Formats: sequence, C-alpha cells, structure tokens
Amino acid sequence: MCGIIGYVGPATNPDEVLMSGLSSLEYRGYDSAGIAVANGNLRIKKREGELNALEDAVEQYSFSGNVGIGHTRWSTHGPPSDYNSHPHTDEDETVAVVHNGIIENYQALRDELTAEGIEFTSDTDSEVVPHLVAKYLDEGDDPESAFLRAVDRLEGSYALACVVADEDAIFAARNDSPLVLGIGDDGYYLASDVPAFLEYTRDVVYLDDGEFVTLRPDDYTVTTADGATVDKQVKTVNWSAEQTGKSGYDHFMLKEINEQPTSLRQCLSGRVDELTGEIAVEELDDLDTPSAVQFVACGTSYHASLYAAALLRDGGVPATAYLASEYATANPPIPEDTLVVGITQSGETADTMSALRDAKSRGAETLALTNVVGSTAARECDHVLYIRAGPEIGVAATKTFSSQLIGANLLVEKLLSETDTHRELITALRDLPTDVQTILDESNAEEIVEQFLDSTAFFFIGRGLHFPVSLEGALKFKEITYEHAEGFAAGELKHGPLALVTANTPVFAVVTGNDESAQKTIGNIKEVEARDAPVVVVTDGESDAERYADAVLEIPETNERMAPLLANIQLQLVAYHMANRLNRSIDKPRNLAKSVTVE
Repeated sequence: MCGIIGYVGPATNPDEVLMSGLSSLEYRGYDSAGIAVANGNLRIKKREGELNALEDAVEQYSFSGNVGIGHTRWSTHGPPSDYNSHPHTDEDETVAVVHNGIIENYQALRDELTAEGIEFTSDTDSEVVPHLVAKYLDEGDDPESAFLRAVDRLEGSYALACVVADEDAIFAARNDSPLVLGIGDDGYYLASDVPAFLEYTRDVVYLDDGEFVTLRPDDYTVTTADGATVDKQVKTVNWSAEQTGKSGYDHFMLKEINEQPTSLRQCLSGRVDELTGEIAVEELDDLDTPSAVQFVACGTSYHASLYAAALLRDGGVPATAYLASEYATANPPIPEDTLVVGITQSGETADTMSALRDAKSRGAETLALTNVVGSTAARECDHVLYIRAGPEIGVAATKTFSSQLIGANLLVEKLLSETDTHRELITALRDLPTDVQTILDESNAEEIVEQFLDSTAFFFIGRGLHFPVSLEGALKFKEITYEHAEGFAAGELKHGPLALVTANTPVFAVVTGNDESAQKTIGNIKEVEARDAPVVVVTDGESDAERYADAVLEIPETNERMAPLLANIQLQLVAYHMANRLNRSIDKPRNLAKSVTVE
C-alpha cells in the first residue's frame, strides 16, 4: 500500500530522482514520507503529512551521492509521525531500510533485540530490519550477506530496500508485496510500481516472491535466498510518463472518467468482430468451460465479480462471487473442474492473491482478470485476461471498473462458447464507447448534486445486474465525498433500510428497460417517495420511471448487459462533482490506498 523508490547510478543528486518517484507514487495512499542517501554516511529526511512537507525539508539540506531510497508510508503499526516514517535506521545510522507489508513476527524479533540492548525509536514493525542487518554486520558479515540473513528471520509480507552507509548498492527483496526494477540508460531504479520511474525508463524486470536483487551503479543481480542467480526477462511497458499525468484536468479521477471511451476501445480491440458476429479472446483459447466458477475480489473489483457471476448463472454455469478477504477462512468447497477467477486492478491485491493461492493449492484452475501486465496475479495464475484500461492513478477506481465489466463479458462469452453470441450484444459493444462519450458530454450530474449538499445520507438501489452498480455507486460516493452512502438491492429496502429514509436521504435508483425488474424497482421508488425522500433516477427512459423522480440522469438505450456500465458512468460523475463541491481530496482520499498489499 505504501510506495518504495530506489536509485543507483551516476547522478550526484539522487534526492531529485527519489522525490520525483515519491510524487509519482502519491496515488497509492500515504500519510508520511522520507528519503535516505548513502555516501560514506547516511543522509536522511522524513516527515509526517503531505509530500510537500518533505520537499521543504529536503530543499534545506545538502544531499550528494549516487545511491538512495525513498518511501511513502500508509500507517499500519503506529500512528503517522516523523519518528514512524520511513526510512528506519539502526542505532548508529549506518543502515537504512524502507518496507512495505507487515512483518508478522516483529514483536518476537523486537523483544530479542531489546534484550540485547537495542533501543527502538518507532512503533513500527519495520524497524526490526535495520537493527537485524546492523547486528549481522557487527558479527562480520558483508552487507549483502547481512541483508540476506536479516530477511531470512522475517515472517509475513514485505518489499524491502536497504542501503548501507559506505556501500554503493541497494539490497532488496520481495515476498507478497510488489517490487519492480527499472533498467535505465543512466542508472537502475527500484519501485513498488512502474509509474515511479516512467520518466526515466520503460524497461522493467518484475521480481517474484522469494527473490533478492542487488543494484550497483554498473550492474544488477537477481538471486534466490540460497544465492542462485535468476535470469530475469526485461520487459517494456506500454505506458508513457505523459499517460500518468493529469493532461489539464483538475483531478486524475476526472481525467480517468473521461478516458473511458478510449479504455473501452482498447479492451475490445481485436476481440469483437461485428462482421462475423463473434467474440474471440486469443489469451483464453486454451481455457475449457468449467463445471463451476468462483470469483474472488475486493472492493470495486468485487462488484465486478458480482456482475460477472450473475451473467454466468444466467447462462447456466454455476458461479459465485466471494470477498477475497473471506475466502481462505471460509474455505468454500471447490468442486472438480472449478475455475477460480481473481479480479484485481493492480494484480497485487494481497487478499485476492491469498485467495487465488489457496484455490490453486486445492487443485483449482485459476485466471486473473487484471489491468497490469506482468503483475503477480498475471504471473501466478494459469490464465490471464488483461482489461487494457491503461494507467489509473486516482485511488477511486473508475475506468478500470468499466473495463472489468467488459472483460467479464468477454470471459463469459468464452465460457459459454457453446451458445451463439447475440448480434444485439455485439452491436452494443461496438456502440459502447460512443454511448459513454454521450453521457460524458451531456450529463447533468454537476447540477443535480447542488440540490443535495446538505443531505445526511445517500442511498443507491438497483435490481439484477444493477445491484452491483448500486453497490459501486455508493462505494465511489463514500470514498471521495466522506459522506454516508449505502447501496442496496432495491427489494431489500423494505426489510430494514427503509427505517433510515427521510426527506434528507436522496435515493439514486437505477432503472433501465421495461421488464418486470424495472417495474418492481419503480415500486421501490414509490416506497421511498412516500417517505418524502428525494429520488434521482438513472434511466434510459424505457420504463417511464422519470415520472416518479425529482431528478433524472439519462443514459442511451442499449443491451441489458451494457446498461449497468452506462448507469455507472453517471454515478461516477455524481460522486466526483459532489466531492469537488465539498472540496474533498479526490485523488487521495483519506485513509485509503490505491493498491492494498496487506491482508
């Protein structure tokens, strides 16, 4: 969840490289930041709060050298503070370490080191690492061996980077937390995520669990814990530094909402043939129709899982969506020939990876539906389907959710290959980017939110495929507005939540088509209307639901599978404009991180 950046090379001002990398990692979420540069001794600055506090401190301090590490921290052990910020050091400040993840046996290690006379200066689990490295240096180990011995003592998840005062090197390791190496013309880079060094290089090496890397100014080596050299493939990412900028928008989130026509075209490119009426996904050619499908995911991706599972069940394939954080402990039975699909934007979500590994250990075939090429999920699963949404910097997922829904449709069509794809669906997929652009151009969401600035709570309701969208609409709203919002299956209102409905509780209802489900949702709208709640209907106009609404968010008519996606675009805009009107931190909502790499 935190961000790591490291640099080794000829530059004599590594602080500029490190600060640039940390700025590019802000989207991951953080509450403090720091850097350390090694050049005979260690120069360290770290600060609680926004990155500009660290920038002010760094500007007043002279850094020189060609080796450095930096970190943005999202608190787990101990509150945000200068002393809990990374990098952490040993008592003599000869070793500095940055860490993402959780060291599960830190208390035992801390007790051991304290008994040996070591004094700790933070509340973190991470501080045990530099003290362990220093201990083994004092016992005569060289820095690389000392780092290896220290890591061998750790239990839990970690991405670690370590520098030693008089060494022109970074020593790093990963286990259940992402770490990627950048290969540049003027040095080597280490980071939690590619955007940290995109302005310098697009050539990368993805480290796997249990691997170590040593970076020096003129070379790097990747090894296993026992010292065996690993030959790693260098890959070139297809993102540019410009793609990860705001491109003139006030917020990354608004930029990414407006990028959805493009991201959807990218997802569909080469996979949908309107002339033949076929959907073809080459990546899944070797995937057979399973006896059952289990989806595992978290947050927004879980809502995509609910949508995908509903599509499969409608096609006759037993399918269930599980919260990944509950999957391993719930231990659901895995019937023979079951496919377990992990939906994860980053491909690094710790809970989802844990669920996928548990399923694989019990004999299930696994598939990753993800956005990030070369991510852990993509490498570890038996199959991978990329959603091709491009880089998403805003913490609140927008374009990746839309592309996940399309990826789900592609997967469903593959798994239901014995049935013919409906021409109507092919046409709807073709028209989808244009339909989304129409909403972006014509939405009145910004005007509608003005009516509800003083509301006390917000409800989102829908039935069938609109139920996951109601959950997602509420999640997006609460994530960035900090206002209370809940999503419900529309029919569940009368089973409890209706007690909370008042004249200060706007209800956003998604109603498309004019089938039985639409008419029942209109009945639910009348229920809240009778309690004086204002109603905003998201509709294509087919059911005449707007007659019962105080405000209307229109979407184009489309296939029933695409309607939830179009409705969600309007709800994204509602959340964005309300948060902007309330002057919230939209791209970096409080307490949240983009990539959740701890369980």
